[in-house]
Amino acid sequence: MLAARGIHQYYGGSHILRDVSVSATPGRITVLLGRNGVGKTSLLKSLMGLVPIRAGTVSLAGKDISHATPYQRARAGIGYVPQGREIFARLTVEENLRMGLASKPGGTPVPEHLYALFPVLKQMLKRRGGDLSGGQQQQLAIARALAASPRLLILDEPTEGIQPSIIKDIGRVIRRLADEGLDGHPVAILLCEQYYDFAAELADEFLVLERGSVIARGDNAAMQTAEIRGLVAI
Repeated sequence: MLAARGIHQYYGGSHILRDVSVSATPGRITVLLGRNGVGKTSLLKSLMGLVPIRAGTVSLAGKDISHATPYQRARAGIGYVPQGREIFARLTVEENLRMGLASKPGGTPVPEHLYALFPVLKQMLKRRGGDLSGGQQQQLAIARALAASPRLLILDEPTEGIQPSIIKDIGRVIRRLADEGLDGHPVAILLCEQYYDFAAELADEFLVLERGSVIARGDNAAMQTAEIRGLVAI
């Protein structure tokens, strides 16, 4: 579904990403690991088109999207959950979910399966997003990204600042999306995470960034080693 090859990224004169390649496959979870400041969020923003890449290619389902705008990538089937959630605090839960349908025809209803994934949202449709707890806001942010039935879901540190009980709920949803798909369609998942134990439970494949370069990659069995644990902060 996703194939990014030889990505180089600069901020000013700083070389942030150095020849990074990453892929994501429908039905599987690819986990991106690394300490703070190694380029994880920069890579995800590059994949989403929020910052232009200096070199390399990004393709989705075999189509080159290296120079597509973020909204074009969203329409092509990428759902993005940014670090910090970035919900619309003054809009209601329902209005936030409808923002995820911006690329659909007017009047498209919010998919009912979102409420099956996150029952708490059904109970809070008329409540403002800013009045929700951090964990509820994260569930809303994920549901908003899923509203348009993406083929690829990118999540940037969804456990940040979230209480343990909701972390478990979010983990179950991510695993379910990979195993069962969304609305009958398989989903490829790219999960950026700093919390090692959460990532190790979910990862089918992983890669570790350090100073903008990939220094390790492999499958879940390879991740379950002291060496890989030592490469990440938590």
